Amino acid sequence: MANNQSVRRHLDVFTRGRIIGKLEEGRSVTSVAAEFGITHSIVSRLWKQFQTTGTAIRGFSSGRPRGTTPSEDRYIVLQARRNRRQTAGEIARHTTQATGRPISRFTVARRLHGGGLFARRPVRCVPLTPTHRRRRSLWCREHRN
Repeated sequence: MANNQSVRRHLDVFTRGRIIGKLEEGRSVTSVAAEFGITHSIVSRLWKQFQTTGTAIRGFSSGRPRGTTPSEDRYIVLQARRNRRQTAGEIARHTTQATGRPISRFTVARRLHGGGLFARRPVRCVPLTPTHRRRRSLWCREHRN
């Protein structure tokens, strides 16, 4: 992931079942954790959950569902890479037309940030008139030494 953020990887159902099976055989939590290459606390928490609820299935998290799918996220980043001058609003309109679901420009900006793309505005100087140039040149000559 970009910006050195940690990536959370959840254990799939099959691996959870294998861990529970090894613990039911009588193996220690430490040995099972070492075998699967995960921390002791994860195995311990999984075992405790299995003993109290009788299942090792991960519960669903709450929160608002994402407005875009991972393939749409890739499409948004691809659009931005193809045409660097496109704004987030234009990409949002193209994505809405392609998918049929409305997506806001703020969602597009977040997906672009996730893909490592950020908006940049060129720094512009104040345009100098011929009078400004003449005065600057005169000042430079006076303060040359």
